[in-house]
Amino acid sequence: MIGGSLDAFIGAVHRKAAALDGEIELVCGAFSSDPKKSKATGEALYLNPQRVYGSYAEMIEKEKNLPADQRMDFVSIVTPNHVHFGPAKMALENGFHVIIDKPLAFSVAEAKQLKKIVEKTGLILALTHTYTGYPMVKEAKDFIASGKLGKVRKVFVEYPQGWLSTFLEKDGNKQASWRTDPSKSGQGGAIGDIGTHAANLAEYITGADITEINAVLNTVVKGRKLDDDSSMLIRFDNGASGVLLATQVAAGDENNLNIRVYGEKGGIEWRQEEPNTLVVKWLDKPKEIFRAGWGYLSDAAKRNTRTPSGHPEGYLEAFANIYMAFGRAVRDYKPGKKINSAKYDFPDVEDGVKGMAFVEAVVKSSTSTKKWTAIKY
Repeated sequence: MIGGSLDAFIGAVHRKAAALDGEIELVCGAFSSDPKKSKATGEALYLNPQRVYGSYAEMIEKEKNLPADQRMDFVSIVTPNHVHFGPAKMALENGFHVIIDKPLAFSVAEAKQLKKIVEKTGLILALTHTYTGYPMVKEAKDFIASGKLGKVRKVFVEYPQGWLSTFLEKDGNKQASWRTDPSKSGQGGAIGDIGTHAANLAEYITGADITEINAVLNTVVKGRKLDDDSSMLIRFDNGASGVLLATQVAAGDENNLNIRVYGEKGGIEWRQEEPNTLVVKWLDKPKEIFRAGWGYLSDAAKRNTRTPSGHPEGYLEAFANIYMAFGRAVRDYKPGKKINSAKYDFPDVEDGVKGMAFVEAVVKSSTSTKKWTAIKY
């Protein structure tokens, strides 16, 4: 692991998710740019002190020189956005697979460079767009892919949060400070942090790409350097249109990601805060409630469910499903033979490039008088 020291937010989530199925073991790490903090984290995690490193460069170089049956198999990168590209590039170029917290990189240019390295090396790169790991999101995707709703016409997807409703970064809140700092987060604030999740969820479930955006970005809280609120119209390559909202100043909301997709025959609705339920609404008959854990669900939904019906699964399990799928691909990897990430069903480097291109297009649209802006992959 690179990043994820004891006082980090997302590192512990990654570690729990990776360990959930007992198939992935944390064996080494460079947990902080501060060697003392990295060492303290390694001690707390009961790691071999010889494999707790002061920098990611030291870790990659030393692990590479270990015998093949002893060195790490892949790297998990859980650093802030501006420290994604360097570690990912070095790991891939030294023969290690990579799983990385989204966004893929700091800019479109970096994302495209990583894509080229992945294509050149044939190694595997996964992106933790966590929400695609939920069983009922898999069911929603299968529902639409099977044609049960007919041709998709309309998509509404929104991600309201309220945690940045005040100027938290002024008080030194670590998460708020780097996520609202363009030198660390990139050109997108809320749109990069959670808007990319909403866009990825819409594309994953519908099987269609967002091609054009008509966006408005707002910075609601005075003094903030990046957007904390956004609204946009979107167009898909299958002819569907929609609305995407992403805001971090919706006071009182937690992680209220939700999506509605409408086809010719009906629609589906899924909410992240009630993840075990998928609502299906029909044009000519009563709506249906589908629940996780039941035998009537698709193979994809059942494959990503661990508990019997009525026993809630949530965020950690969805996160673990990304790691589980990535782990299968790493296990099956053979040098010179390209892995098809769609077969294993995890977000890959293509999704990462799309996410960065999405942010770039939103920012461009927001400042343009033309408004409708194409996403250039």
